[in-house]
Amino acid sequence: MQFQRPALAAEQRQKLSPQMIQSIKLMALPIQELKEQIQEEIETNPALEVLEDRSTISLESMPEGDGPGTEREEFFENSSDPGFASRSRSDDDSKRMFLEGAISRAETLQDHLLSQLRIQKLSPRQREVGEALIQNLDDDGFHKEAPKSLFTRGESAVIAAMMALIQGFEPIGTCTANFRESLLVQALIDIAAPPAAITILKDHIDLLEKGRHSEIQRQLKLGEDELKEALTFIKKLSPFPGRAYSTEEPRYVIPDILVKLKEGDFVIILNDEEIPVLGIDPFFDRLAGEKKSDRETTSYVKDNIRRAKFFIRSIHQRNQTLLKVAQKVVECQRPFFIGGPKHLAPLTLRDVAQEIGVHETTVSRIAHSKYMQTDWGIFEFRYFFSNSISGAGSTGSRYSKEGVKQIIKEIIGKEESTLSDRDIVEALAGRGIPLARRTVAKYRQELDLDSSFGRKRNS
Repeated sequence: MQFQRPALAAEQRQKLSPQMIQSIKLMALPIQELKEQIQEEIETNPALEVLEDRSTISLESMPEGDGPGTEREEFFENSSDPGFASRSRSDDDSKRMFLEGAISRAETLQDHLLSQLRIQKLSPRQREVGEALIQNLDDDGFHKEAPKSLFTRGESAVIAAMMALIQGFEPIGTCTANFRESLLVQALIDIAAPPAAITILKDHIDLLEKGRHSEIQRQLKLGEDELKEALTFIKKLSPFPGRAYSTEEPRYVIPDILVKLKEGDFVIILNDEEIPVLGIDPFFDRLAGEKKSDRETTSYVKDNIRRAKFFIRSIHQRNQTLLKVAQKVVECQRPFFIGGPKHLAPLTLRDVAQEIGVHETTVSRIAHSKYMQTDWGIFEFRYFFSNSISGAGSTGSRYSKEGVKQIIKEIIGKEESTLSDRDIVEALAGRGIPLARRTVAKYRQELDLDSSFGRKRNS
């Protein structure tokens, strides 16, 4: 008989400290999120302070004046602060400024639909079901949970009636399961909808999504004008009707790196204007040097200073690694920065990692959600990492997938007669780019370009 006995065993494990985990996270953050993380760290660590923030305007730096009409006074005059008013301003102006500066909340999709529900003549139970259905909608106007799961059994007729009512509210097409159902509902409600459009949305939406218009035309036996009328109507519909009332604030792209061609050489500039300069609070520095403090206070002060220094070093390391990756990308993709996207060369994360002496995952993190501003536009860092058309990374063909896609786009844009995919294959072969017809078709679809038949019909 075998018995289990307790035993001691020694083993070694690698475990990341919280500071190292924080450093790895900082590596992947774009500027906007990095600023938010810095602000969060400042709020939690009293030893950390902002020495300089070049992304904001300091009131102290504004010119001062003695009398009314000065620039400093005009700054406040144009603000919405009801606590400031010049002596020349009337009471009516003050009231108006107060009302204009009052905080307002944008109307949500639920607010808009509920306001329409309230003016309907409904029974208490119908109103209750309608409110529950509206509160169950996401930002697109679709159900979060299956409607029937929200109510007791035996209310199918009430649920269906209220769903149909809400679907007709502005914006039309909400209170549906997905964008397919929403498009069909919008078409059914619109009295001007062509019959062919309703049939396409009901029975042939899969073909529509794949752009197979000729097959839809053949199966429904439609004329050219009928098909064009139906497709024109469908394009006017909104697949996500609720988004018109989205309260989510837009997030703007801020380039992390700026690349300029100056006097025949590339200048790479790190965008550190958006990142505040951090330092250690002098008060904490003095406390750390004093011997009169008790042990608990000394431990608290030193721990916060250590955390602050590590945080500052982590940001510096992030910026330096980002700069090294950008320099290597510019070096490897020099033809792109001179000639444009069609000259993008194959490049992998591993190539850059080996060149700058870091792990491949570090390059992956530093390239995540970061942007580079060039003479050809703003591009995400990952755009510059593209496999060759032979699929062998950067060791295969000298043409990258993204570069070839841009060449295909250029060929189609310059065509005098409508070229088929086979014609494009031959045109690419003439440039020394061997590619199969099905690959050309795939790249063309990724560029959201019609087939030769579709382009001929639309021309």
